[in-house]
Amino acid sequence: MSATHPHDLECLTIEQLEKIAADRMDKQTRDYYNEGADSGSTLAENRSAYQKYRIRPRVLRDVSKIDTSVDIFGFKNTIPMGVAPTAMQKLAHQDGELATARACREAGIVMGLSSFSTTSLEDVKGVLGAEQPGVLQLYLFEDREESRGLIARAKKAGFSAVALTVDTPMLGRRNLEMKNQFRLPRHLKSANFDRGGKEDGVVAEEKGDEASKRTRDRGDSRAGYHDGARWVSPTGRITFHSHGPNPTLNWERDIDWLKQQCHPEMEVWVKGIATGEDAILACHHGVDGIIVSNHGGRQLNGALATLDALPEVVDAVRSMNRKMPVHVDGGIRHGTDVFKALALGADFVWIGRPVLWGLAYKGQEGVRLCLKLLSDEFRLCMGLAGVTRVDEIGKEYLAKINRDGFVSKL
Repeated sequence: MSATHPHDLECLTIEQLEKIAADRMDKQTRDYYNEGADSGSTLAENRSAYQKYRIRPRVLRDVSKIDTSVDIFGFKNTIPMGVAPTAMQKLAHQDGELATARACREAGIVMGLSSFSTTSLEDVKGVLGAEQPGVLQLYLFEDREESRGLIARAKKAGFSAVALTVDTPMLGRRNLEMKNQFRLPRHLKSANFDRGGKEDGVVAEEKGDEASKRTRDRGDSRAGYHDGARWVSPTGRITFHSHGPNPTLNWERDIDWLKQQCHPEMEVWVKGIATGEDAILACHHGVDGIIVSNHGGRQLNGALATLDALPEVVDAVRSMNRKMPVHVDGGIRHGTDVFKALALGADFVWIGRPVLWGLAYKGQEGVRLCLKLLSDEFRLCMGLAGVTRVDEIGKEYLAKINRDGFVSKL
């Protein structure tokens, strides 16, 4: 690390960061961020999947000059890793998404922003700046006008892409969340929807923000339901629990509509692909990229770990003779995990919970630490594996341990 950012001797690994953050967060926040669905087996397997692989290092190669950068959205990212969109970051630190954005800009790393952020998309993109890419994670609501307004704002603010979350037709069962009766505290708000207060010194109604007016006039939130004869759409103010899940989404209608709203200014990605069949459908419907994800193990418990699903998705995309990028998230806790994901065919990885732990630890400085730890570990892994460029990383650098404990090359 540079002299300006010396080692934090209290926190030298992401594992240590997780433990420190656990003490810094209140129980409701800790449970909300860290819980998986049901028993949490998929959450655990997202992490343990990486332990099934070993790296096959090559030696006697000149690794004196290592380039960890990759191009994404026309931007030279310093490492093949971005900050995944995670909701309600002010639960972890008062600066929330702004602290994350500042750390991303400083590190030269792309940032994903949740639709249900506690800072508005305009403010976050303002911190990232014009050159630094932002990706807006999108829940496509049944009320198209709400989504249309959000997309238009993202386009105007200069976001490079939207990532449609496709694995939440309904919400996974999160027992601690139910037990704690989790709700966003009164002093915080879903800033992209609850915009009734003053922003930049101007009341939203004075700015002609029709979406904000409609949201405020809706009254109490009620989730959608089936009354036995038909599906009844959500009503009331937009919240994650009431409006985030959308069981009506489908490939034919919604992807084409989303592309019409976003193109050409913003790319359309789908986040939550976990099978080759859906990867082929994504190719057929002309999306710009895929993120292999299981929502951090928070949706379907018993689903494949993302690393285990990744090779099937990559093979499916390649079978279509498409150069569509395939990204992956879930369970990455070390720079060697980044290397393994790339070796299995990912073009890029996204980091979620460790960033939240960094926020809880020291705000912007904690996020900077998280990104630096992973970046340094990845660079070291490349050098020790005998690789100097990211595009050199392939499956020949991996071996897999089978159930009997035997190791075989890929």
